[in-house]
Amino acid sequence: MTLLRSLMFVPGNRESMIDKAARFTADVIVLDLEDSAPPDEKAAAREIVARAIPRLTEAGQTVHVRVNSLATRLTRDDLAAVVTPGLAGVLLPKVESAQDIRDLDVLLREFEFERGIRPGSVASFALIESAKGVLRCEAICAASDRLAGLALGAEDLTADLGVRRTTEGRELSYARGVLIHTARAYGVVALDTPYPDFRDGEGLAREAQLARELGMRGKYAIHPDQVESLNHVFAPSAEEIAWARRVVEAYEAASARGSGAVNVDGRMVDEPVAKRAQDLLAQAEAIARREGQRGR
Repeated sequence: MTLLRSLMFVPGNRESMIDKAARFTADVIVLDLEDSAPPDEKAAAREIVARAIPRLTEAGQTVHVRVNSLATRLTRDDLAAVVTPGLAGVLLPKVESAQDIRDLDVLLREFEFERGIRPGSVASFALIESAKGVLRCEAICAASDRLAGLALGAEDLTADLGVRRTTEGRELSYARGVLIHTARAYGVVALDTPYPDFRDGEGLAREAQLARELGMRGKYAIHPDQVESLNHVFAPSAEEIAWARRVVEAYEAASARGSGAVNVDGRMVDEPVAKRAQDLLAQAEAIARREGQRGR
């Protein structure tokens, strides 16, 4: 299981910050060639990111790159620089159609083949930042087997909707629901938007908890101080793990007796509940392995 609890944006033009990212505890380091890199620094940022990917992967980090949108005509140059062994994923911003994802897939295959990388190795993630993108989530998910997730971009989306971004997040309710249900239907993950005030730890935890309860699997971060909270919120608690173990043990014993349901803690457990418990235990095991690797 790939952990995606916390995905930390790091400016692609800031080599000193990227060097520090080797020590971050985020599940994914997202090197940013889009918003963080001014137009006159895009070329230099590509070179910095290309050099950083092998260093970060050797340090045990999972690395994604946010490239520039297809509309900028910079995407090919971005991918030419960064598609290299070790790159785990590409985040494409401002996705509004299935064709955007198909175009990205073609480019990724081209550079994978050119660099001797197994086709499909680099996962793609669609950043949904507009009303059109929200309405076309299903077509976007169906566009490519490479697509691994839908990510919500709240700042651009609220600007497109002409509404204010609030700490309560009511204005994002519909978009979150669409992303979560579509992602689940197509077997990909839904990832939540960054929380903009990195000094507001309580607000971050509250929004992350809501996102998890709705079905998001993780959340993007814009500051290292946000990572610990995200890792905690999107990880199963000790109580949840203990419950999942009881459920799986009881259900397996019931199945061996030929029964499709069993009572656990006064509640009926059948196959869907057992599957949820199994998924939770798999996540807990993946987190334990990750933390064990970092402890070495």
